[in-house]
Amino acid sequence: MTARIAVIPARGGSKRLPRKNILPVLGRPMLHYPVKAALDSGCFDRVIVSTEDEEIRNIALGAGAEVMNRPDHLTRDQSTVAQVCLDVLARLSEHEEITSDWFCCIYATAIFITPEDICSALAMVEKDTRANCVMGVSDFNLQPLQSLEKDAEGFLKPRWQECMLQSQFHPQLVASNGTLYWVRTKDFVQQKSFYTDKMLGYKIPWIRAIDLDTPGDYDIACRIAPLLLGEIAPGRRQNADHY
Repeated sequence: MTARIAVIPARGGSKRLPRKNILPVLGRPMLHYPVKAALDSGCFDRVIVSTEDEEIRNIALGAGAEVMNRPDHLTRDQSTVAQVCLDVLARLSEHEEITSDWFCCIYATAIFITPEDICSALAMVEKDTRANCVMGVSDFNLQPLQSLEKDAEGFLKPRWQECMLQSQFHPQLVASNGTLYWVRTKDFVQQKSFYTDKMLGYKIPWIRAIDLDTPGDYDIACRIAPLLLGEIAPGRRQNADHY
């Protein structure tokens, strides 16, 4: 049986921002928002949260997701999101005989992602059949090619002197923003990475793709949440782009 799967990894043991996946934003746990976006997108047959944590499990179930208990060896700090997704896909195949042509990994802290984002990113790989992954990307707030570093005497100097040009002459650079990845399952299983050989980028403004790793990140998210989450309705975020 073939099904389209959303996997939302949500470990309970985050260190830099403890319990980050369920910290409250506008009175709801963070995890609530990506689960709701996935369900409302209509793109998935199954929306599965992978966790080892009982509180996260209850929140996920309450939001309408399924839960898959994560094995102990994937609860360590060194465990990767790719490893968690491989585990979910393997167990679905082995125990339920469910396969998936495409699946989507959505981060538990992607609180500003929308159903439209999920559907539009999928449409990119459906349109360009050469691609095997589309990832959420954002522009850099500051041009990384103008980075400075300390020299042996402790003074700053350009890291790449040849790149100290006016910004309009720099190449357009983006970075994965930790929101979502749509991946062709067979290529992901083979390459064991979201960074496949034929990637596309679905651009999301950085303000909606805050990497929630520190108390400062959380503070910013809580401050802008009333603007971005105050009205949970279709069309509230229409400024994403393809890259």
